[in-house]
Amino acid sequence: MPRFWIALFVTAALTGCAGRSPPLESSARLTVVQDSSALPAPTRGDLTAADRPALIGPLDTIEVDVFNVPDLSREMQVDAGGRIAMPLAGTIDARGKTAEELAAAIATALRGRYVRNPEVTINIKSSVSQVVTVDGQVVEPGLYPVTNQMTLMRVVASAKGLSEFAKQEDVVILRTVDGHRMAGLYDLGAIRRGAYDDPAIYAGDVIVVGDSPTQRLFRSFVALSPLLAGPLIAILQ
Repeated sequence: MPRFWIALFVTAALTGCAGRSPPLESSARLTVVQDSSALPAPTRGDLTAADRPALIGPLDTIEVDVFNVPDLSREMQVDAGGRIAMPLAGTIDARGKTAEELAAAIATALRGRYVRNPEVTINIKSSVSQVVTVDGQVVEPGLYPVTNQMTLMRVVASAKGLSEFAKQEDVVILRTVDGHRMAGLYDLGAIRRGAYDDPAIYAGDVIVVGDSPTQRLFRSFVALSPLLAGPLIAILQ
């Protein structure tokens, strides 16, 4: 019995039986842009990634500014438990909060200690909690910071690319979603060909390039790869 089941909502759905039309990369059509000698410039919207909340985590460094109260303004590091300690405000749990949420929590604590109408601003100076782990057959495995525009291809490029004998069709993303461990099997070659989108990468993701225990769980389904038009997604049991 396989240790996982394939989610029904994923883009890895089969395109049909062998007698039907082939998958996306071989059946896609080109629309030629007339009277154009070069690729057009991207619009401002093309250059702006969808906003992702930057969450504060253990060992991140933040700057706290309390307007007109210089004695309370300071740069500090979140402790290993995700907490900060400030005069008058006391100990506050910063873990998993955005800068705006932490500023509101500090302002509430200060207001309770007789600071009139505190105005608090938080800046995240450096983050060690918002990272992705890259392992396996890449030139430089390790931890890499996650930004709004981070994708699988960009993470692999940050790790200096694939190693000499890496299999670009064996790339697994491990992610926890609503308490469930999930895995996605991706093919970098298919992404390069435009067969499907380069997936977004989020803090806490683990990317494994090449053979891995999770990749081996997919083997019975990888045999169907000629019929797949997208990544293979599973919930791990």
